[in-house]
Amino acid sequence: MLKFNPDWRFDSPGELALQTYNSLSDLMKPIVGHDAKWVYEHFKEYFAAASGSTASPSSSTSWAETDMYAHMSSARANAPLFIEAFYDACAALPDPFPNPGVARINRVLAQTDSGWTIQLPNLIRLGEQIEPVAVEQLPQHLDSNVQDLIQSSLANSRRLLAENSNRLAVQEIVWLLETVSTVFDGLETDAGVIEGRYFNSIINGLRHLEKGRTLEQTLGWIRTLHGFLSSPTGGGIRHGANLADATSEIEPNEARLYCNLITSYIAYLLAEHRRLTGN
Repeated sequence: MLKFNPDWRFDSPGELALQTYNSLSDLMKPIVGHDAKWVYEHFKEYFAAASGSTASPSSSTSWAETDMYAHMSSARANAPLFIEAFYDACAALPDPFPNPGVARINRVLAQTDSGWTIQLPNLIRLGEQIEPVAVEQLPQHLDSNVQDLIQSSLANSRRLLAENSNRLAVQEIVWLLETVSTVFDGLETDAGVIEGRYFNSIINGLRHLEKGRTLEQTLGWIRTLHGFLSSPTGGGIRHGANLADATSEIEPNEARLYCNLITSYIAYLLAEHRRLTGN
């Protein structure tokens, strides 16, 4: 069983979106291929419980499928109970039945904008946690290919967060921060030219030229966060972690904090680049 607001077991917070319902149903197809009637009966028991009814054995494969979908349709009225039933049924599948797993289920929940994600042992309603910082509009002075790269990387990080792949989500956004910093390489300002091909040298050069300004202070925060995440004894993102810690996942609240902070920094750096270039 997943953990969520116990009141939702009695009063539904809302039905499951139809697109999510259809996409989760599609995940069952590879499982059904192993033993259709057994799979229908298996899932039927979980969805019957979620809908507040009782499952009875069906006389044929066709009836088992029909009965299962009837219980699924009823369970759809309560989104968290439906998701829990689907997850529990998948987790209880014996070998050699394929199991989609939490990451795959979360991908469906994210891609269909269900408003839900599984962060074991919890089922999270996305509106109840801090939403990712959005970069609504990128500066128009950037090349369209650069804009596409930035938006693609931001989307990948958000998707990985939704799938509970927290370390990979932070790795993606750190990579984007380092990549975006290179836009300052060779930039001429009134105080001099920024030189350096790599993150630290670019940040240090930019701080030196912007002394006493907000940008200098912000770059200090960026460098501190980047240094912590890069360190094997810190976040272990950029240069790997101590082996004893490498198998542990970053906590969801920490990953969301890192991603939101870095996304804000990226948006700020791009705005400052536009200011410095006069675009």
